[in-house]
Amino acid sequence: MALQGQLLKDRKLWKVFLIFLLPLIATNILQNLSGTINTIFVGQMMGVDAVAAVAVFFPILFCLLAFIIGLSAGCTVLIGQAWGAKNLEKLYSIVGSTLFMTLIGSMVIAIAGVTFTQPLLQLLGTDPKVMHLSLPYVQWMLAGSPILFIYIIYTSILRGVGDSVTPLIALGLTSVIGLIVTPILIQGKFGFPKLGIIAPAIATYIGYSCVLLFLFMYLKHKQHPLQMNRTLFRHIRHHPQMSKLILKMGVPTGVQMLTTSIAGLVIIGMVNRFGAEATAAYGAVNQVLNYVQFPAMSIGIAASIFAAQAIGANQIELVRKVTRTALIMNLLLTGALITLGYLGAKSLMALFITDAHVVALGQELLFIVLWSLLFFGASAVFAAIMRASGTVIAPMLINMFAILVIEIPLAYAFSHLWGLKGIWIGYAVAFVSLFFLQAAYYQFVWKKKSIQRLI
Repeated sequence: MALQGQLLKDRKLWKVFLIFLLPLIATNILQNLSGTINTIFVGQMMGVDAVAAVAVFFPILFCLLAFIIGLSAGCTVLIGQAWGAKNLEKLYSIVGSTLFMTLIGSMVIAIAGVTFTQPLLQLLGTDPKVMHLSLPYVQWMLAGSPILFIYIIYTSILRGVGDSVTPLIALGLTSVIGLIVTPILIQGKFGFPKLGIIAPAIATYIGYSCVLLFLFMYLKHKQHPLQMNRTLFRHIRHHPQMSKLILKMGVPTGVQMLTTSIAGLVIIGMVNRFGAEATAAYGAVNQVLNYVQFPAMSIGIAASIFAAQAIGANQIELVRKVTRTALIMNLLLTGALITLGYLGAKSLMALFITDAHVVALGQELLFIVLWSLLFFGASAVFAAIMRASGTVIAPMLINMFAILVIEIPLAYAFSHLWGLKGIWIGYAVAFVSLFFLQAAYYQFVWKKKSIQRLI
């Protein structure tokens, strides 16, 4: 449940922070595991073409997530401030406005997506031999996107009032339902029709629908402040000023995420020039990096929420304590995972790759970049704290500068100097540069500003 009271009264902030953080980290890891296991089901039961057909949706998904994560980032900060200020009327207005925009935006995406799926897949250069599989899968995924968006937004809203446990329970249920239903629908067992390639999409939305129903009953039973009751339903409408503020906070985060996604496509293009072994090593290293980045990103999310609540309660000094606590958490948790990554690098690579030569290559690349994630995590904390106060443009521009001016050009230049290793050196330099730029702006510009509530 909500931690706002503890946050403002408990001197041992690190304990409250950790209680909120651990379920958040577990949620991110479980989300990644669910996707991995789903891909395994498709690959094992339907073959390589089916995996390729499903993979076509990933770039589309990244673009969609840029919209929804930007919206959730904007509303979460405002919800945190309203909750810290104990202003329930503002809280319901923010939640209602966010849900309204999500419903409208997701329905537009669903209709447009289903209508233009084929030209979109052709634009992405989908292999003609898997088009007959990709087309129905992507259409079903886009058709059900409103359910996915509402799920993401609602669980983000719950985190805004300090509840990270309920989203973890929800994701756990979603994952269990998906693991049970997906193989049944793929093969058509127990009297269900054999749905083939569209089975993962349908199973996904069955899971999300069931969990949204669960949340409706569970939150009502718990008398949660954000339960779906008549009061909250009345606020699900267009609030012009609130919508404008949410978009002002959220659009920069969405643009930043979209830039990161596009940069990822550019980098994979560079890696592919070095052959299949390089691509395999890239995939394995990224899997490991993801599991180190999840805690780092989770610390940033937690810092943003706690700082927003402190600002809402006019406890400005507490914002400094949240910053210090988050930086220490990053040093300890991310640092510990980095250490484990170095100690077990060979074994970690062997989980994803069987070829000894590619394992050695992946290990070498991991060694080059792994340490820099400590700087990535710290930069995320500074950006999150500033975002909690409404400063969103500067952190976004700094992040885009690190990607577009440092990461991609250096990866390209270094790849010509040192081959595949150069790409990863470019990554490491970009992460370190991002840290120093965000820290400098935080220290010399943001700290001199007057911090006030946005709502």
